[in-house]
Amino acid sequence: MDNVSKLDLEAMRNVDIRTVDPATLVDICAVKIDQNLPQSERIRDFIRQIKNPYCYKCGKAIVKVSFSDTTATLEDRLEHYLKSL
Repeated sequence: MDNVSKLDLEAMRNVDIRTVDPATLVDICAVKIDQNLPQSERIRDFIRQIKNPYCYKCGKAIVKVSFSDTTATLEDRLEHYLKSL
């Protein structure tokens, strides 16, 4: 996530699924994670591929991800998700 700033993440989080162009979203089914990479590299590769971890497609459905008000960071959540793959 070296290339993703906090402002970038904020902009990604604020994408409105009612107005986003579906053609600009990545289908999560196309994302392939190399399990041989170290954890930090898997996270970077996931974000590189998905473009916006907060808003993407799953088939024809647009998915908007949000997290409850907690001390867990996006990195924590992505780490947990990637470990569960």
